[in-house]
Amino acid sequence: MEKEVVSKNFIEQIIDKDLSEGHCTTVHTRFPPEPNGYLHIGHAKSILLNYGLAKKYNGKFNLRFDDTNPTKEKSEFVESILADVKWLGADFEDRLFFASDYFDAMYEAAIKLIKKGKAYVCDLSAEEIREYRGTLTEPGKESPYRNRSIEENLELFENMKNGMYEDGAKVLRAKIDMASSNINMRDPVIYRVARMSHHNTGDKWCIYPMYDFAHPIEDAIEGITHSICTLEFEDHRPLYDWVVRELEYEMPPKQIEFAKLYLTNVVTGKRYIKRLVEEGIVDGWDDPRLVSIAALRRRGFTPESIQKFVELCGVSKANSSVDYAMLEYCIREDLKLKRPRLMAVLDPVKLIINNYPEDQLEYLDVEMNLENPELGMRKVPFGRELYIDREDFMENPPKKYFRLFPGNEVRLMGAYFVTCTGFEKDENGNVTEIHCTYDPETKCGSGFTGRKVKGTIHWVAAKTAVKAEVRLYENIIDEEKGVYNEDGSLNLNPNSLTVLKDCLLEPELAKAQPYDSFQFVRQGFFCADAKDSTEDALVFNRIVSLKSSFRLPK
Repeated sequence: MEKEVVSKNFIEQIIDKDLSEGHCTTVHTRFPPEPNGYLHIGHAKSILLNYGLAKKYNGKFNLRFDDTNPTKEKSEFVESILADVKWLGADFEDRLFFASDYFDAMYEAAIKLIKKGKAYVCDLSAEEIREYRGTLTEPGKESPYRNRSIEENLELFENMKNGMYEDGAKVLRAKIDMASSNINMRDPVIYRVARMSHHNTGDKWCIYPMYDFAHPIEDAIEGITHSICTLEFEDHRPLYDWVVRELEYEMPPKQIEFAKLYLTNVVTGKRYIKRLVEEGIVDGWDDPRLVSIAALRRRGFTPESIQKFVELCGVSKANSSVDYAMLEYCIREDLKLKRPRLMAVLDPVKLIINNYPEDQLEYLDVEMNLENPELGMRKVPFGRELYIDREDFMENPPKKYFRLFPGNEVRLMGAYFVTCTGFEKDENGNVTEIHCTYDPETKCGSGFTGRKVKGTIHWVAAKTAVKAEVRLYENIIDEEKGVYNEDGSLNLNPNSLTVLKDCLLEPELAKAQPYDSFQFVRQGFFCADAKDSTEDALVFNRIVSLKSSFRLPK
């Protein structure tokens, strides 16, 4: 029997090599979000990649908040990230950490660097530091404070900690190489004075470490073996390695970079989403038109669909964009056999069956999902007065229109054949009622084998119809014009949200709880809105339409 060939991505190949050569004995990964906004679909890739690697190698996975910048951080964002990571299925059990828990250790690490002559307190302003740093083609200039004595640096740094200087008056810089070809190595700032209250440590500190200094220390303290991050950190890797080397950690973590996940014609930048939220263009970070994880969950996407999407995108070193249609493909594939297919009339017009008994209400046995009999049957009420979708009737239809028009016969889904005998209009020429007769011999499931009809339409019984609001979504970006205008503003699609107020649904849908999803026959997949839907006022979001031009490459 041939041995199955298992294809491994470049990160797995690096891990295999590290394990075989003894650079590590286990695999320990982490997802380190900054709590300064909601996570989006790109973060989902990072979460599932890091968690998946830990699981594959029987290792450990940490969720760690990189909360070193209190200017932008909020407890709201911490709570949303916790909910997102749990929902995606990345199990961090009791392995939840905060970078701020290590502030004492980071301070001691800075002291160690000063004592080694590898860090100094600098009085240059932020603008002067930028000027001294040089350019990609010119080396930087040394700060006039670079050669302060170890004793003076220790005293000044302690004074920084004790709040003796104004914000921005002094910083602590790593002493590396002002002529380095990598600008990140030209004596980067590793601590700054910042009088801000922190969501976790309160007012204990008035100095805070910079991300590039804090991150490798956090990884080393937690025993992370492989620090998986996105490509923009590739140029920061020499600094990462310098920090863990100079601080003499026994088992230093290894940074590995992979390409970010870019989706076409969507907004992922926190700055832009913040503007959309603050200007009331969307109703929050979880507005279903966004691709934050909270928004995708509210719209009706499932963890399984996101996992499938990330798997199809793969892991590479080269940046590329993925069509949003692939994400839609993944949710369709996930839901089509799992969810009931129920009838919902989004633009109702009344249909009256003149020869059906006036007071009779019968209950028809209809399958929940024709492709998945295991979901069972349901009882659907049927009576003399029904509602159908307005587009399923035409007074003067074109050729190959097989739905309802005067003289034509169609099947009412799961029920009977009906023939249109007439219709009524209001003073504006709008059809208000359609009249039909039905053939009682044609009941679905009765074994009727007579004539055939080409059209089948869905419906709901007027007496038992459940009223609901239905929201139809399009991309929030106008795809034809591109994402940005010349002035940097967003090209917003004015039709990104359509609200239908008077939709009528079959009574089975009255039971819908927040996040419950269904296929509305011929309309698409829909989800009960978790924020606005109530027992007395149902609201459904369209997750995705039924049809797509997207096809997986062979």
